[in-house]
Amino acid sequence: MSQGVSEPAPLNCRVGAVSYLNSKPLIADLQRLVPEATIVVDLPSRLADQLAGEQLDVALIPSIEFFHHSDYQIVSDACVSCEGPVRSVKLYSRVPVVEIRTLSLDEGSRTSAALVKILLQEQFHVEPDYQMLPIGTLPEQCSSDAVLLIGDRAMRPVDGPFQVVWDLGEQWIAWTGLPFVFSMWVARPEADVRRLGAVFASARDAGVERLEEIARREAPNVGLSEDLCLRYLRDHLTFRLGPRQRQGLARFYELACRTGLAPAGAGRSIDRELEPT
Repeated sequence: MSQGVSEPAPLNCRVGAVSYLNSKPLIADLQRLVPEATIVVDLPSRLADQLAGEQLDVALIPSIEFFHHSDYQIVSDACVSCEGPVRSVKLYSRVPVVEIRTLSLDEGSRTSAALVKILLQEQFHVEPDYQMLPIGTLPEQCSSDAVLLIGDRAMRPVDGPFQVVWDLGEQWIAWTGLPFVFSMWVARPEADVRRLGAVFASARDAGVERLEEIARREAPNVGLSEDLCLRYLRDHLTFRLGPRQRQGLARFYELACRTGLAPAGAGRSIDRELEPT
């Protein structure tokens, strides 16, 4: 009598998922695909801290955080990236860019904070004093010269006498000609990479097929119109870590090293992770 093929063991892992609209296509179907997993939803910066503190096994973390941990591994080609204006990562400045002396950074940001530092330093030789803009604090409530906003609140109207408004995705591709990768699924070294990769790719594929449904469901939660949510997800974001996204990630790493925002020793890990799949 032939024996049947045994079912794979449950993926009893702790997964960190981002709370912003831009990540909903990656996680809308995730709990159904891995019902045994514990899924924690939080800000990207907090997820990065929880992964580093071994409170999570895998998380959708800011790409800059991957550069700081040589034992981390990218476990999926699902990601959040853009190939032009991203709409949800913006710099608002009350003064011309070359005159920025103080800059408040969104509490939820790590990758976008690094990106704006690189753009200011490399393009304008500007290195302001950086402050934190807590979640819940409005840009007009802080006195800094400029403010970086990310996520859902960056897409809402902002009051104030701002002379300059940068869309960081637009600024990056105009400068480098490459896509920008904001976040990726990254795991601790003991994670089951092969199985996790398949799960996250399946969740992404299912979410991309349901953008209209996701936009309709999430619009009231983020305080934006259904049409704006759909256009944002469909026209401004890409969710696959393809060859050009990998090139953009490698360029970001190079610049982060040059500006002291990432350790150069992680280079071999980056090269290995960026091999075509």
